[in-house]
Amino acid sequence: MAVIALLQRGPLPGILDGKNSRPLFHKRNVATTLIAYSVHLGNAQKLRTPALAPSYPLYSTVSWPMLAKLMGFFLLGLVRLLTGSQARWYGCPPKAEQRIYFANHQSHADLVLIWAALPEELRSITRPIAARDYWTKTPFRQWITTAVFNAIYVERQAATPPPAPAAPAHDTADGTAGGPDPAPPTPEPAPSPEALRAALPDNDPLAPLVRALESGDSIIIFPEGTRGHGDDPQPFKSGLFRLAQMFPQVVLVPAWINNVQRVIPKGEVVPVPILCSVTFGAPVALADGEARRPFLDRARHAVMALREV
Repeated sequence: MAVIALLQRGPLPGILDGKNSRPLFHKRNVATTLIAYSVHLGNAQKLRTPALAPSYPLYSTVSWPMLAKLMGFFLLGLVRLLTGSQARWYGCPPKAEQRIYFANHQSHADLVLIWAALPEELRSITRPIAARDYWTKTPFRQWITTAVFNAIYVERQAATPPPAPAAPAHDTADGTAGGPDPAPPTPEPAPSPEALRAALPDNDPLAPLVRALESGDSIIIFPEGTRGHGDDPQPFKSGLFRLAQMFPQVVLVPAWINNVQRVIPKGEVVPVPILCSVTFGAPVALADGEARRPFLDRARHAVMALREV
């Protein structure tokens, strides 16, 4: 009787359709109506529809957070059904500390699989990166990555770096006229992490990741920059090295994603059920004075070593 009385009260506040003339949820869907009404009565005034939400009645201020949570549960169940979703931790237990997870990249499903492999308490504080040109191509992809994964959009094309200043000319006459050899120039001290972050251009592809790390989030990145096609990951690009310089306190955790390229092969749409796993390894740290390429090669080998575990 209480349900009928509630439904006979007319349109429920906050969940009307675009014409404000009838309830979005009708009597034949009592359960959905009651859920939406309870959310509205609880704290609906604090709910905001993200700017990226499509302007459909389904994405109202009441149904948006609930729908995103339900979609998250659905994706977790789907990933576990299709892949087994096995997460293995070696030398690095799951811990609620700020981290950069870096992994091999074989498929667009990598984002979903590594997100699903994390415990719930880590998923809520960890943001994967997503290529803007692919994941914003349709409203649904954009909604999934925004509302469910809380992804960080990045541009695949790197910003053009400013031209390097010309090296000062050196007078070599002293060294050829029998005089003393000139003293070697004193090396300049390495810039601080704060200085590196302050000098980062706004249009740099790393800028969104830097903002996320500055706010305390953990992130998931794929240092290859694009999907690989062979057994070994492609050489890592410089992004991981630059982030390690700018955030030395953040823990760098390698991860190996196995078999995911066979779930959704490139060019295919329908997923194929097959066992997959994500293996997390011991953290990697940037050593003092370590150069870019040796560090990136060492990080790449740390990822590759996990496939043998």
